[in-house]
Amino acid sequence: MNRFALLSLYRSLTRHKLHAALNIGGLAIGIAVFLVLSLYVRFETSFETWLPRHRGIYVVQSALHLPGNAFNGAYPGTMSGMLEQMRQDFPGLVGTRIRGGKGGGTVLRGDDATKEDVAQVDATFFDVFDLPMVRGEGARALTDPVAALVSRSAARKFFGTTDPVGQTIRIAVDAPANYRVAGVFEDLPANTDLHFSILLPIPRTPPPAEWAWYKWGTASLWTYLRFETPGAAQRFQQALPAFIKRHAGQDLGPAPTDIFSLPLIPIAAAHLRPVGEESGARKLTVATLGIVGVLTLLIAIVNYVNLATARASLRAREVAMRKVLGANRAALIRQFLGEAIATAALAALLGLILAELGLPFVNAAAGLALTIPYAPVVPSLAVVVLIVGLLAGFYPALLLSRYPAAAVLASARAPGGGRAGTHLREALVVFQFGLAIAFVTGTMILAAQTAHVRKADLGFRRDGLLTVPSLLDKAIWPARATAILAAMRALPGVESVGVGGTGPGGDGTANIDVIDMPGRPPPGLSVATIIAGKGFFRTYGVTLLAGRLFDDVHGADDSSDWKAWPKGRNIVINRKAAAALGFRSPTEAIGKTVGGGMPRTIIGVIDQLRFYAPRAPDQATYYVYYRDMPPTPVAAIRYAGDRKAVIDAVRATWRRLAPEVPLSVETADQRLAPFYEADDHAARLFGIGAGLAVLIACVGLWGLASFNTTRRIREIGIRKTLGASSADIVRLLIGQFLRPVLIANLVAWPLAFVAMRTWLAGFDDRIALSPIYFVGASLLALAIALITIVGQSVRASRAAPAWALRHD
Repeated sequence: MNRFALLSLYRSLTRHKLHAALNIGGLAIGIAVFLVLSLYVRFETSFETWLPRHRGIYVVQSALHLPGNAFNGAYPGTMSGMLEQMRQDFPGLVGTRIRGGKGGGTVLRGDDATKEDVAQVDATFFDVFDLPMVRGEGARALTDPVAALVSRSAARKFFGTTDPVGQTIRIAVDAPANYRVAGVFEDLPANTDLHFSILLPIPRTPPPAEWAWYKWGTASLWTYLRFETPGAAQRFQQALPAFIKRHAGQDLGPAPTDIFSLPLIPIAAAHLRPVGEESGARKLTVATLGIVGVLTLLIAIVNYVNLATARASLRAREVAMRKVLGANRAALIRQFLGEAIATAALAALLGLILAELGLPFVNAAAGLALTIPYAPVVPSLAVVVLIVGLLAGFYPALLLSRYPAAAVLASARAPGGGRAGTHLREALVVFQFGLAIAFVTGTMILAAQTAHVRKADLGFRRDGLLTVPSLLDKAIWPARATAILAAMRALPGVESVGVGGTGPGGDGTANIDVIDMPGRPPPGLSVATIIAGKGFFRTYGVTLLAGRLFDDVHGADDSSDWKAWPKGRNIVINRKAAAALGFRSPTEAIGKTVGGGMPRTIIGVIDQLRFYAPRAPDQATYYVYYRDMPPTPVAAIRYAGDRKAVIDAVRATWRRLAPEVPLSVETADQRLAPFYEADDHAARLFGIGAGLAVLIACVGLWGLASFNTTRRIREIGIRKTLGASSADIVRLLIGQFLRPVLIANLVAWPLAFVAMRTWLAGFDDRIALSPIYFVGASLLALAIALITIVGQSVRASRAAPAWALRHD
């Protein structure tokens, strides 16, 4: 652009400051929303791509295919000894195991004990994962059973500025032991599902507590394999059924591949395909937010183009004068395109600034740590600027440059594109508000669903309940666990203490079993199995529907001695298990024996008790009673009164009885919070995008209302001269401007219905798609649109007819 063109752009912007601000501001907001949501999508889709050879790395999952099993599908991890068997059958296989990870060990320093992300790995770890080393040894260190590798931040935490290599660090995983720090590796980035700050060699023989090291169907660690090509991975996947048949028959029966498989998942795809989430909800959430970003930018572009083309027609006389003074059509087209691109560039710069300023708030709302990588962003924005500038400038450049100068100068009114131009602009408003109303509808449904799952009845009272998963620490169980529970029961304010094999948040273990159904041929019903210890049902306050709960009087209640199982044990089942077993009522199930070769007598039926994610299906479950301590104990404390006082008393008791083990004591809501965080964050991001999309649409509507009102000033004056009242004029203008907003519902409702029905399908417990959300969103958008345009309509209706007739 030459100096004259820049001066012309400057005069155009300053002459119509409000319209320039609306036009540039709307596009800038759209670019900012698109940029922020693109950063989110980029982050979520970049997990493990930082690994140099990530395309060849696969994680091995375990998958069940049992009749009626709520757990069907993949679940995390594999049998501990599986990789050893794979290496025997597939010489040259490159793989490693990761045992532990987040909170997987305790670092002991004098009287101080801290939970750390400790993982035990094979000596082949660096054959799969190329972790960048800061100093010291890497792969060679893992061949030494007493060597440890620490991250840069862990080295700083435990050794300060002293060189950690060669220092001794005491760590407890299965048992406390001293390790020599052999190397320091770089901290893991944020976009990873690998969680470790300390690496130790994996035990060469099964630890005493690992009873299922070689038991198929269990999952106690993660197995990763590396292949040179995708074809090699595919051939290995095809060979796995035969491998399972050779090794798993003893644990899984004569046809193990009928009920069990080992899917290979590319490590870079695993984050968006988390185990236990067969609906693809996470991938759908990321894709939806990406679409919101793109559509919000599209709304902003449509708004910008619409306003730019509408206002351009007011410059017809300027164009005509330039033609009279000698400007040719090519020069006019270059000028309009240059102005449009320059204006779009200004909006892009402002959008980049808004994104930078808004990121801290977005990060706080969504629990993220996003930053703008300017190197790839700036070229992408340049492409957006070019596209937007061409779209906004091409139409007015061609339209205005073709008008004969004499006809334009002789006319009393500037050309406006005629009825076709008006219909086009109304169609664009319909498009904008259709998307905006769909976004608002989606936001309302998202908010309602997230509130619903937080308040849903889980089968136990969450207030007044604390959980203590620290009993799972191998340094406590089983020697001191009983004494700790007895001391907690005696604390002031504690009403009851219960212990079980799992608890809120999924700590501990819930196993899977197959039981025969009375009068039905095999296969039987696969159900979840949860161990209930002393005080379990009382502390959680479960609802007994029929029969009785466990006690110490009936010897058959106790299942802690597995050798007695063939003689028959008593179980308690939940409501869903009773229905799945074919009983018409909970009462009918009492006294019935199920289980075939391992008979189990039903003594009680309770209501559903949910400890897991709201997306997980409600499970048919039976409970067994351990009079002794369960193998994976999770304690629950029911208290009354001051929570802080009770927690302080628990901490004091813990320090007295297990000072070397870090204590984790949290409320039930705190343990369940991670299940809700992802959807809460998505709802906030979606709401931000939806709110700004509505704002952009209203900016466009205001600009077009202003443009059309200005163009109809003479018509309004004539109508008032002929007897129209101010109210008639207001109704006329409001009706014209609200018509496309009302029509937009025909676009918004089907779009929102299909999208939200798909999203809600990922929840086992979900709200109904009530019409109130759709009508409410439409009324809200209508109200906002009405507020946007009513001021201009009233102001135009009050203009004196004489002034209006002289306006043009």
